[in-house]
Amino acid sequence: MGVFEELQARGLIAQITNEEEIRNLVNTGKAVFYLGFDPTADSLHVGHFMALSMMRRLQLAGNKPVVLVGGGTGYIGDPSGRTDMRTMMTPETIQHNCDCFKVQMSKFIDFSDDKAIMVNNADWLLKLNYIDMLREVGPHFSVNNMLRAECYKNRMEKGLSFLEFNYMVMQSYDFYHLYKEYGCNIQLGGNDQWSNLLGGTELIRRKLGEDAHAMTIPLLTKADGTKMGKTAGGAVWLDPNKTSPFDFYQYWRNVDDADVINFIKKLTFLTLEEIKPMEAWEGAKLNEAKELLAYEMTRLVHSEEDAKKAQEASKALFAGGADDSNMPTTEIDPAKLTDGAINVTDLMLECDLVPSRSEVRRLVQQGGLTIADKKVEDLNLTISLDDLKEGVIIKKGKKKFHKALVK
Repeated sequence: MGVFEELQARGLIAQITNEEEIRNLVNTGKAVFYLGFDPTADSLHVGHFMALSMMRRLQLAGNKPVVLVGGGTGYIGDPSGRTDMRTMMTPETIQHNCDCFKVQMSKFIDFSDDKAIMVNNADWLLKLNYIDMLREVGPHFSVNNMLRAECYKNRMEKGLSFLEFNYMVMQSYDFYHLYKEYGCNIQLGGNDQWSNLLGGTELIRRKLGEDAHAMTIPLLTKADGTKMGKTAGGAVWLDPNKTSPFDFYQYWRNVDDADVINFIKKLTFLTLEEIKPMEAWEGAKLNEAKELLAYEMTRLVHSEEDAKKAQEASKALFAGGADDSNMPTTEIDPAKLTDGAINVTDLMLECDLVPSRSEVRRLVQQGGLTIADKKVEDLNLTISLDDLKEGVIIKKGKKKFHKALVK
């Protein structure tokens, strides 16, 4: 089985322009492929992971990744999958986010000995003259076709800005530039990027009379069709300072039964032969699969040591054990206490476990908050300095644990 067939078996290929050509390029290690990441935050998140693992799989098969960070397209913002316009970022924020991406990507992609390259489209897009750009590229795009593109449909109802309308042109120009400069012959992207990818292949055909290819990766979704990668507290980040290894482990440990085997197949590097018997697992065996998924994901994103610590802490908690040494912890400033105690709402805010006071009220009303093994039923509850010196365990909902203490 070639790597292309393996990707198909894992469910990692959604749409494709020319299956025979791409199969041949990928299986013989002749693909020079690129995938772009716009710097909309200072960390990658779980939604990016499938793309990163896809690039790694292709690289391990001898193909060459071109990792593009969108320092230029980040000035515009991708409208794909959006119902509103993205917040405009400053050049300084864009550059900072690009720098953070480079560090994280190096954990997944081998950049040594020219095995992969990283480029920033700011290097060419920001130098373009507007009139020259219109003359060079504008004639090759049909506005009628662009308006039919899936990536613009959600934005049309609320109003698509001319700024965002240019995004497809910019992304297409990226592929054209990388094809000429680096021999990049395949562009990868999420399933919602299909129209943008086709724009690039068409621009190359019209400008150069040559064929380039496009392939999309399915979006990471749950069995019910909802997007994976979000929690009540926001995105699940790959940066350990934004989502701790423990919380990251817990996120995967608590996926639905219907999703676990699918995620193991798509996201981990266990062989298909190892995964095949798991497809028949039911009941308690699925908990073993969830622990395996959580361990493998934490190991890949963080480290073997972090995965072991998170696993040990998780097992201890669910077994009623006392080992909370690897649990996410917030040290409370004693100055935040009043008369030697802190109110439960203030404690939750200090630990950054809720976005607002009203969220604490909702949790308490729904019976979703436990502190020191006691369900919180009163918003006037206070936690004493003596308790905080020992450290108190906060349980939010069924799955999120956190320790608060004063040193």
